[in-house]
Amino acid sequence: MSNKQKDKKEYVAVGGQALMEGIMMRGPKGSAMALRLPDGSIDVEMKKFVSIRKKYKFFNIPVLRGVVSFIESMIFGYNCLMESAEKTSLDDLSADESDSKLDKWLSDHFGPKMMSVIGIVSMVLSLGISFLLFMYAPSKLFTFVNERLFDGGILKIRTLFEGIIRIIIFVTYMVVVSKMKEIHRVYMYHGAEHKSIFCFEAGLDLTVENVKKQIRFHPRCGTSFIFLSIIISIIISSVFALILPDFILQSTWRWVLIKLLILPLILGVGFEFIQLAGKYQNRLTKALSAPGLWMQRITTAEPTDDIIEVGIAALKAALNGVPEKTVTDGQSANSEQAETEADSGEGQPVDEN
Repeated sequence: MSNKQKDKKEYVAVGGQALMEGIMMRGPKGSAMALRLPDGSIDVEMKKFVSIRKKYKFFNIPVLRGVVSFIESMIFGYNCLMESAEKTSLDDLSADESDSKLDKWLSDHFGPKMMSVIGIVSMVLSLGISFLLFMYAPSKLFTFVNERLFDGGILKIRTLFEGIIRIIIFVTYMVVVSKMKEIHRVYMYHGAEHKSIFCFEAGLDLTVENVKKQIRFHPRCGTSFIFLSIIISIIISSVFALILPDFILQSTWRWVLIKLLILPLILGVGFEFIQLAGKYQNRLTKALSAPGLWMQRITTAEPTDDIIEVGIAALKAALNGVPEKTVTDGQSANSEQAETEADSGEGQPVDEN
């Protein structure tokens, strides 16, 4: 299939997310998930997803749409991730006679809903850990350093101090998890996702050879979004730190509350910039995108041919749809899916990874 876009003036937004042994892509025809099953075959299906931004124009306001997109991408992407894990590996584990007592208890009490329960618990734990690592811990550390070592004398650089700590935690976390075998393989699918998108955006046919030639660092990646959001949070928080009274900055919990309140603004601004960086390449966007692109050297890996095939299958489905028999719940890609906009995001308002 030819996907030449050189003669097309209209910008076609595509994006996706790496999964367990698979990739989810968003395109003009909707969201498609391609998985490499244990038997070696590639399973492709369309996933029904209609953004609330398509139903209510209010949620499409600049900045606000970034918050909406982030929440939707997080929920939808996480559901796809859990489904991919279930289809590609957990089914085998459930048939193992050596299942633990906990596995059997969960299966007996929740049955088919077990994966949903595990997914909800995992998401709550993930959000809790993220809050502790990236919000509370940096603030608590600054309070300790400021009061014990500097007698309250560095209060005005609180936002910069916390921002640097968050960057250190983020980079360290990514490096550590990249050493895990399972995560490294997800990063290979992440690389295939980026390479496939670059191939399409270059106007080339989606073939393994063409995809292999592309780079794996994409400006719209979720990794870039997270890193950029940390930088934006330093800037916006610094502004609030200048206008807020000192008694708020002196309290860890009061300051954390303020950061939670301005988090939607940070996500919204970050989303808008990522969109611009994906469409326009100039000195400003390149400079601000550079840290996130550098981080992708950790969160992506060079994919093998079989992994690239999965990326191509997912992208072709997102661009052109798939036969009815491969669509979720046996339904064809209906008008709602055709309306689904490719929010040019990858997992988060953009990767998921």
